[in-house]
Amino acid sequence: MSEDLDELIPPGPLQEGGQIVDHRDGREVAIRVRGLRTQFGEQIVHDHLDFDVFQGEVCGLVGGSGSGKSVLLRTIIGLNYPRAGTIEILGTNTHGLGANALTRLQRRSGVLFQDGALFSSLTVAENIMVPVREHAGLDEKTLWEVAALKVAVAGLPPDAACKTPSELSGGMRKRAALARALALDPELLFLDEPTAGLDPIGAGHFDELVRSLQKSLGLTVLMVTHDLDSLVAICDRIAVLLDKRVVVGTMDELLKYDHPWVKEYFNGPRGRAARKEQTAVDGK
Repeated sequence: MSEDLDELIPPGPLQEGGQIVDHRDGREVAIRVRGLRTQFGEQIVHDHLDFDVFQGEVCGLVGGSGSGKSVLLRTIIGLNYPRAGTIEILGTNTHGLGANALTRLQRRSGVLFQDGALFSSLTVAENIMVPVREHAGLDEKTLWEVAALKVAVAGLPPDAACKTPSELSGGMRKRAALARALALDPELLFLDEPTAGLDPIGAGHFDELVRSLQKSLGLTVLMVTHDLDSLVAICDRIAVLLDKRVVVGTMDELLKYDHPWVKEYFNGPRGRAARKEQTAVDGK
């Protein structure tokens, strides 16, 4: 099994001019994880986990229930502390960073948490202003202008800015959370189950928005999801959590990967339907 895993795990990138470069094709690595171990008490969630996310790609992160998808995401962004291993974000090793340096690095990332995690007592605009007010030091007029811009970027109508989360539909709340994640013009975007709870049409529209923003803003996106439609439609590569480690490949590569969970997940009826639907879309 370990040899099979290593076939799809990319080789370690080298340092060149302060940037991380993967020498298979020269692509820069935005997120580099090596030898990661996360553990809660006696429970080991990840062990000897290696993982790269290339700059400018949309990378999906999937795995079975309890495999630690959200734990890995939260560990990468600094909300959990690993027991071992290294994490490099945009060329910076996060281990041992002081609070100020870590905050500066985290400002270069935006996060859409599961279920949006919007402040229920604040309007959409006020939610967007929270990180901007804390980190950018802008005057009130400019704060409102930034909020209005992010509302528009997320595909929300202008009047949504003055509504609270309870006044929005599920799809609009997701977009409001995305607007807040983009508040500081991040280079990296982390999404945790962004289409969960949405109907297929709403999920499809959200996927299209993410891909459009990734291209227009030059974002690198790491997305935890169980939505096969999202994986097929917008992900350049997919990372699969297996046996406390990660296997990474394109959809075509993973379709050929000989592991029971991978075969059932990607080659099952839902996976076949998602690929068939995307083929029909691409052929239009």
